[in-house]
Amino acid sequence: MLQTCMYQNKHEAGCDEAGRGCLAGPVFAAAVILPDNFKLDLLNDSKKMRDKDRYHIRPLIEKSAISFAVAMVDHVQIDKVNILNASIEAMHKAISSLTLKPGHIVVDGNRFKNYKSIPHTTVVKGDGKYANIAAASVLAKTYRDDYMNMLAFEYPDYQWNKNKGYPTLSHRKAIAMFGVTPYHRMSFTLIPKQLEFSFETPQKNKKPQKNKKNA
Repeated sequence: MLQTCMYQNKHEAGCDEAGRGCLAGPVFAAAVILPDNFKLDLLNDSKKMRDKDRYHIRPLIEKSAISFAVAMVDHVQIDKVNILNASIEAMHKAISSLTLKPGHIVVDGNRFKNYKSIPHTTVVKGDGKYANIAAASVLAKTYRDDYMNMLAFEYPDYQWNKNKGYPTLSHRKAIAMFGVTPYHRMSFTLIPKQLEFSFETPQKNKKPQKNKKNA
């Protein structure tokens, strides 16, 4: 069972992000303030949970939370400021959208920037230690997955409904075959050099095809 938070009686906000390692799409972040007596057996680091369990507990988290918020930073800003800064920016946006000012912020990982005058603590693998961070990881992950499922209808060749924009072999093969879309992160290595000659060379007459129903 996860500890609810690091410091009780402080309205502590747990923060986490989803999508840092993706080749396409935005990074999402969530901030969650839970009541001190919060318990949810299925809750864990979202990466260790089954997809159906994440979606099952999302409304339970939202109903139980004292306050929660989800925010995103798009691929354009990611390319502009780099993924670390974009991830922190998304977390700051989520915190700023909370209806209650937290007394402390606890963040998954080891990098963060001060948010106003609120003290914070970074915790490596914190989403497997504290429920407020784990809850934030579930919200960030599921809301981002929903967003990528929507983009998958627009550009079905890249199978974002399955890979969510992560650098899977099938995703990289699609990039090699059809080129990049307006949602790809151009500051990322979309096809590593050691794989370039393994994929079919993009053909001049092939372009990313938008779903006509969504064009």
